[in-house]
Amino acid sequence: MKIDLNCDLGEGMDNDEAIMPHITSANIACGFHAGDEKTIRETLRLAKQFGVNAGAHPSWVDRENFGRKEMDVSPEEAEKLVFEQIQILAAIAKEEGVTLTHVKPHGALYNQSAKDIQLANAIARAVKAHSGDLILVGLAGSRSIEAGRELGLRVAAEGFPDRGYNADGSLMSRLLPGALLESPEEVANHAIELVKTGKMDTLCLHGDHPNAAANAKMLRDVLEKNGVEVQGLY
Repeated sequence: MKIDLNCDLGEGMDNDEAIMPHITSANIACGFHAGDEKTIRETLRLAKQFGVNAGAHPSWVDRENFGRKEMDVSPEEAEKLVFEQIQILAAIAKEEGVTLTHVKPHGALYNQSAKDIQLANAIARAVKAHSGDLILVGLAGSRSIEAGRELGLRVAAEGFPDRGYNADGSLMSRLLPGALLESPEEVANHAIELVKTGKMDTLCLHGDHPNAAANAKMLRDVLEKNGVEVQGLY
């Protein structure tokens, strides 16, 4: 069994260097919810140093709420926003000698597109407009995965070891008890449960989690001890 282990990085949490050795893919903030050119370059260099895949992590224009506030934006505008952010990251990556492998939306954009097929289609179009070789990462079983496949993109179905789920497979609101799994042990055990479903291509850890670095280390160790090969998306 194989699985990718990704993390949202370049978001100004000062733990990227501690997390990077334990993951295989990095989703790098493009500046719309967090980060700037400096953090993008630093994160790309770390990814290159540790042999970690680099991907764009686009969001709504929402630094005030860290990209976690839902927005009512037309599919056309959403497509432009996502495409612009991919272009920003790709341009800097090219200068740093890094080839992007994937795109994973952030926060509210991610969750809204998991349910809204028009928004999911807009994101998929933006990804393909930049490069049909990019992998679109989305919530397992979501509209995002459906949209990517329909457009002929490679997709990666994602699970969240550090988050609680609703009965329908969506992520629990962060305002609800149990939405955030706290200890590295809880996160690692949840990861094994997710992998055993056989529906996941990649598992995500949030870089802004209080125990992000410890979670990444323990999760990598536990996965490998349970016979799961941790490797990047290709």
